[in-house]
Formats: sequence, C-alpha cells, structure tokens
Amino acid sequence: MYYSTLTLLIMELNNVLAFIGGLGTSEVLVILVVILLLFGAKRIPELAKGLGKGIREFKDATKEIKSDIEKAANDETPNR
Repeated sequence: MYYSTLTLLIMELNNVLAFIGGLGTSEVLVILVVILLLFGAKRIPELAKGLGKGIREFKDATKEIKSDIEKAANDETPNR
C-alpha cells in the first residue's frame, strides 16, 4: 500500500502524540499547518525523515536495553 509523505507524517505524529498526551487528529493537523508555515513545503520530507530516524533510534535503544536486562536476569537465575 502506498502512502504519501504527509500521510505517513500524520500517522507517525499521531503515534508520538498519543504516547505524549493523547492529542487527536484535529490537533495534529493544526500542528502540521504550523510546521508547514514555519518550515515550508520543501523541508517537510526532510523533517519527517529526521523524525522517523529519531523514533527508530529510540526504539532500537529501548530494545537493546530490554534485551540486556533480560539477559542479566537470565544469567542471575539459578539453574535447578
């Protein structure tokens, strides 16, 4: 399925903002309009790419920390 950059940005912002404070679609659209006015249409794909990269790095870091904790817990568990 093909999504436009703007649609992907809205979907990702909904995910991020739902995590932060549960903002709805109308609030996200207002934020996007403000971003469009501040940065211009040419920079939106660049901003979306940066946002996606940051979220991906955050998810990777949390997965790594979780696996380190699970590994440490398994190492400390006595064998029966």
